[in-house]
Amino acid sequence: MIVQPSGPPLILVSGGTGYIGSHTCVCLQQAGFGVLVGDNVTNSSEGVLSAIAAISGRRPLFEQADVRDAAAMAAIVDRYRPVAAIHFAGVKSVAESVRDPLKYYDNNVSGSLTLLAAMTRHGSACLVFSSSATVYGEPDTLPLQEGHPLRPESAYGRSKMVVELILADLCTADPDASVVTLRYFNPVGAHPDGGLGESPLGIPENLMPHLGRVASGKAAALSVFGDDYPTPDGTCVRDYVHVMDLAEAHVAAVRLALQCPGVRVINLGTGLGVSVLSLVRAYATACGHPLPYQIVARRAGDVACYYADPERASHLLGWTARRGVSEMCDDSWRFINTPTALGSPG
Repeated sequence: MIVQPSGPPLILVSGGTGYIGSHTCVCLQQAGFGVLVGDNVTNSSEGVLSAIAAISGRRPLFEQADVRDAAAMAAIVDRYRPVAAIHFAGVKSVAESVRDPLKYYDNNVSGSLTLLAAMTRHGSACLVFSSSATVYGEPDTLPLQEGHPLRPESAYGRSKMVVELILADLCTADPDASVVTLRYFNPVGAHPDGGLGESPLGIPENLMPHLGRVASGKAAALSVFGDDYPTPDGTCVRDYVHVMDLAEAHVAAVRLALQCPGVRVINLGTGLGVSVLSLVRAYATACGHPLPYQIVARRAGDVACYYADPERASHLLGWTARRGVSEMCDDSWRFINTPTALGSPG
């Protein structure tokens, strides 16, 4: 039986209980879209749907399914007939991808093919794809523009690049297909009400969750990997972008995908580089006390400086990151200190 919810156009969000996915669900519903979450919840919780409902006033539709399950995905699309999909579902640890590359090609590439097959069953695909700035690899020039050569240095980055190539080929073969590929830089922060944020499983790899652990006393000190890079304070510089800015960009990307066919590739970043020690100081201000850190040896694979040219996002999406580093840290700390908060891995 086909379910045709009355009211707003329905967007399928694969991986919608994850970190960026859950915040995007909030923004989609607040923007007037209906949301159908498809997620296997192996790295998150169905309880995140309650947090989405508490913030947005509406609980998304939900189907528990693995994006690699062809029969399940076809059944979901057949039943609900979403007008577009936002594809977040996948795995994203660079270090793990080096140890277990097949897991990353299976989840990220095979899962994308399965979702595309389901979305094209009843016509041309309309899709927003969650990619990553890791597809660029070592930068030749800064800021990084979308035309920069793609030289990913891990199976994670290569899996994202492969999916990007598949989507480009799809749009070449089908002139009615519509794809917006979003290359994220460094997502951080949480919803400003404190009820939704990032809760990595195990020991986090990203800097902001580490800062939260030190600030809350769960870790004694932050390890800063190198202070001899050619940057203003010797520590690595990255482009940190608030998760709510990212979520709002996905709403704009869905609107663009629904309006006109073709493939568009867009960076999502602030265009501003922030050093590790600058972020440490900002988080210390947010939590109200100094954060101990120790300088340790450089980490293999880290580049000195990495930040986006966000001009295409402004031109095509009408989107510019609005939230600064202080707000990123304030919201992250508020989430950590909200007893009822529900989070998902980054």
